[in-house]
Amino acid sequence: MDTDAQLTERDPSPTPDQGPEQGSRFARFRARAAGLRHRPVTLLALCLAFVLLLSTFIAQPFLIPSSSMENTLRIGDRVLVNKLAYRFGSAPARGDVVVFDGTGSFVHREQGENPVTGLLRGAGAALGLARPAETDYVKRVIGIGGDHVTCCDKRGRIEVNGEPVSEAYLHPGDAPSSVDFDIVVPEGRLWVMGDHRTRSSDSRDHLGQPGGGTVPLDKVIGRADLITWPMSRWRTFDTPGTFDRIPAAAGPHG
Repeated sequence: MDTDAQLTERDPSPTPDQGPEQGSRFARFRARAAGLRHRPVTLLALCLAFVLLLSTFIAQPFLIPSSSMENTLRIGDRVLVNKLAYRFGSAPARGDVVVFDGTGSFVHREQGENPVTGLLRGAGAALGLARPAETDYVKRVIGIGGDHVTCCDKRGRIEVNGEPVSEAYLHPGDAPSSVDFDIVVPEGRLWVMGDHRTRSSDSRDHLGQPGGGTVPLDKVIGRADLITWPMSRWRTFDTPGTFDRIPAAAGPHG
C-alpha cells in the first residue's frame, strides 16, 4: 500500500481528547436518542405525563361547563387555574374567581361514575378537553371568614361588613340577588356566588344545609387567573376595586 493510501485511511483509534470510556458513553447516548426518535409513542407518553403533573400541582386548564359566571366566563371558555395561588400562606380574597370541590358544601350525595369513564374524563378535564367533575364549581368570592354578608340594602345591593358592594361584573339585567340572606361566614370558609345570579346555583341555594352554603378553604382547587381559549376572549382577571373598600370583619355581626 503506497503512502498516499495510508494517509487517507481513517485511524480507528480514539482521539487524544476522547478516551475509550468517553467514546463509549457518547455512543450509548446517541443510541438512546436514536431509539427515542423512532418511538413517537414513548415521546407522546412522556409529554402527556409532564402535562398531567403540571396540571395536578401547578396550573390546570378548566373548561367552563355552564352559564353561571356569564358574562365574565362563557360556556366553552378555557381558564387557567393557578393551583399555587393559595399554597404558601395566601388565602382567597374577596372578588377572586375560584374553582373548588363542592363535596360537602354544594354536593351532599355520592356521585356514581364508572371507574374507567371517570379516569378518562379526569384525564381529559386535566388537559381542559373535557367537562370537569360534577362536583367542581367556579364562582366569585364575596365573603371570607368572619365577614357579615347580607342582602339586600334599600337599593338592592349586597353588603359586606356594612359596606355596599357595587358589582359591575354582574350579567346585564341581573339583580344582586332575588333571595334575602344574612350570614356571618365561619372562619376558614368562603361565601361564593356566580356572576349570572339568575342562572347560578351558589351559596344562596345551600343556606339550610351543613355549612350554610359556605365552602371550606381546603376545598379550593385554585384561582382562575386568565382565559386561554378562545383567543378572542384572552384576558386576565383583576380583583374588582369595589372590594377594596370593604372593612375588616368586626365581630359576630360585622
